[in-house]
Formats: sequence, structure tokens, C-alpha cells
Amino acid sequence: MERDAKNLAMSGKRIGAILVMVFLVLLVAALIHGGEEPLHPIEEAIEVPGIGR
Repeated sequence: MERDAKNLAMSGKRIGAILVMVFLVLLVAALIHGGEEPLHPIEEAIEVPGIGR
């Protein structure tokens, strides 16, 4: 029974280490990409009903 508990604890540590590694890879990829792109204004003429007639 003790062996099963040890194996379960080791697998939990492994999963935690893998999750940390995946998070770090994603963080580095986000930093390399440069973050958000600047906002661009949207200019488009629209018709408003009832105005300008």
C-alpha cells in the first residue's frame, strides 16, 4: 500500500513539474511574440436614420 502512495505522490510531482514547464514555455512564447498589437482606428461612414434629410 505504501508503494502505491509513493508512486501517486511522484506522479503528482511530475504532473506539477510538467505544468510549470508548459506555463514557462507559453510565457516565453508570449514575450517573444511581443504582446498586443496597437489598436487601429476604424473609419467607416454609416447612415443614421432621421438625420440629414
